[in-house]
Amino acid sequence: SGAELMLRKPYFSKVRRIVVKIGSSSLTENGVLSAKKISSFASDISFLVKKKYEVIIVSSGAISAGAGLLGLKREKMSIPQKQGMAAVGQTVLMKEYSKAFEKFSISVGQILLTEEDFKSRVRYINIRNTVNELLKLGVVPIVNENDTVAVNEIKVGDNDTLSAYVTNTIDADLLILLTDIDGFYYNLSDEKCADIVEKIDSRVFSAAKGSGSVHGTGGMQTKLKAADMVTKSGKLLSIAKADEKSVISRVVLGEKIGTVFLPSEKYIHGKKRWISFNMQVKGKIIVDEGARKALVGANKSLLPGGVVGSTGKFSSGDGIEISDLNGVVFAKGITNYSSAEIEVIKGKKSIEIKKAFGESYYEELVHRDNMILINQG
Repeated sequence: SGAELMLRKPYFSKVRRIVVKIGSSSLTENGVLSAKKISSFASDISFLVKKKYEVIIVSSGAISAGAGLLGLKREKMSIPQKQGMAAVGQTVLMKEYSKAFEKFSISVGQILLTEEDFKSRVRYINIRNTVNELLKLGVVPIVNENDTVAVNEIKVGDNDTLSAYVTNTIDADLLILLTDIDGFYYNLSDEKCADIVEKIDSRVFSAAKGSGSVHGTGGMQTKLKAADMVTKSGKLLSIAKADEKSVISRVVLGEKIGTVFLPSEKYIHGKKRWISFNMQVKGKIIVDEGARKALVGANKSLLPGGVVGSTGKFSSGDGIEISDLNGVVFAKGITNYSSAEIEVIKGKKSIEIKKAFGESYYEELVHRDNMILINQG
């Protein structure tokens, strides 16, 4: 109805760049890759591309595609076998996508990523540049976790989280998680899924605790984790049922379908987003009460004068946590000095540091533009 469209329309009116996550079950039929399903997603996405939307796909299905081609059962595979299947399956998967989009004169490009790629600031920026370039050329990027090399240590682990990382990295406006349920349910007894979730709070998280029910909340926790990441970065997220006709374009055009999670009122921008969600922490800097107050209360940079010491071994440019004298971590950021240098400069004034380091010294140990406060209620 018109009134319902009014609710969603304003949020979707500014959407231009969209990430669509398509899970294995949405791409396969009886465990085998379905050309028909891929073809219908391609048709839906092409409609948006022709309307000047930019669409990036995060796709599952490589292992299933490899297993289907070689006639093996996924459930019985060891990790090396799954990695082998992913290698075989990547080409099968891309061939199907390529064929499906060719009908609409659209090219596709593949990007394989692991968690490491998001943790390194340089690679993070490279991902963004690559995607921007592909979109400029009118290519639809297809992202997948690089399962051929990914072991648990470097694995994002699930494509809901991977698609949230991608959304934040390339600054998309909307993430659509396509799944086999029609949205998010507060109560399993509800007949309809929630239409709009304004805030992800403890009530929302506890609704996802039940597992594998009628509404398949088994995977709902990873979807909420993704929603939390994306909405805290000022983006929209939608959970919708993959087999609804033209589901992607209907979500984008603001139709009442699935559940929409609205952006947080206060959200994290640019570099701070990377610090918040991706940065690897290499050590800790301990500060006195005066420094803590300056950082928390007055939004100041961290100067060496308020530093008491550090733990861990890190270099200039690494990610660190900042804690008070009681060991409570209240901030994290990028350090300008190594752990060895901190031992030399802690508690000292700028003029003394300049003497020690000459012109190459930094006034701030951690600049406020490279720092975020955490656990502040």
